[in-house]
Amino acid sequence: MMKICGESRKSQGGRENIFCKNCGREIDDYAVVCPFCGVATGRHAVQQAPQTGSNGFVIAGFVLSFFFSLLGLIFSIVGLRKVSECGSGKGLAVAGIVISIVSMVLYIIIIASASCAAAALM
Repeated sequence: MMKICGESRKSQGGRENIFCKNCGREIDDYAVVCPFCGVATGRHAVQQAPQTGSNGFVIAGFVLSFFFSLLGLIFSIVGLRKVSECGSGKGLAVAGIVISIVSMVLYIIIIASASCAAAALM
């Protein structure tokens, strides 16, 4: 079990002097732990950065846009709609949509030119 220290008294200058409840020594009022005995002060907790959820649809859409354009387009659009929930991935979703559309147009051009070439040989 962690001991908590941090008994405080006001000094004449208005600054707070903090004394460790474990060892009784004066410590800095911004100290998280006592530098002398290592007991937590309980005054200033270390805050962790908030974690943002990752948008799996955006990542999947971007990757699929290179190999399976239609699936990449669908996943990127769904991911773009989920950006408001997750807070990230808008640029990746737009990139996935653009790459998917460009890939599909190129596939159509390649198929059309191949079928025209095949018809010319007959």
